[in-house]
Amino acid sequence: MNRVKEEKVKKIVREGYAKIARKQKPCCDAPTSCCANSPDMSKEITRRIGYSEEEIGSVPEGANLGLGCGNPVALASLKKGQTVLDLG
Repeated sequence: MNRVKEEKVKKIVREGYAKIARKQKPCCDAPTSCCANSPDMSKEITRRIGYSEEEIGSVPEGANLGLGCGNPVALASLKKGQTVLDLG
């Protein structure tokens, strides 16, 4: 992918996530959506993509919007002291 196209894609993704975050609710309003539309649905999606109950419980209330695509900690070969920032 050329650099200009790559930057355009990144900009679109940033704007999309920012729009969702500013709404202060899950990404979709329709009850039949694939997106989480309730805290319970967000937690269920999070469980299905590899997060443990302990990990889910450690997230501040309202921070889990059900937008994740997998648990990077479970998939990465992390070494002690490394930090992962999961942006959803």
